[in-house]
Amino acid sequence: MLRCIGIAPEELPNIFERFYRSDESRARKTGGSGLGLSIAKWIVERHGGYFEVWSRLNIGTRITVVFPTA
Repeated sequence: MLRCIGIAPEELPNIFERFYRSDESRARKTGGSGLGLSIAKWIVERHGGYFEVWSRLNIGTRITVVFPTA
């Protein structure tokens, strides 16, 4: 589970890019390389799926993976 305080609307288009971290000062404290979502996107798209992203600053972020039905 990812825990955060939300992602700014202008940063949402970038969250699936390799090595992207929205806030460098927070990223250093929490660790990570910025690869998780890009790897997940690669896998999900190859299975015909997609992501739905909901995010509000100071509230949180929800990322849902949707796969096609058989």
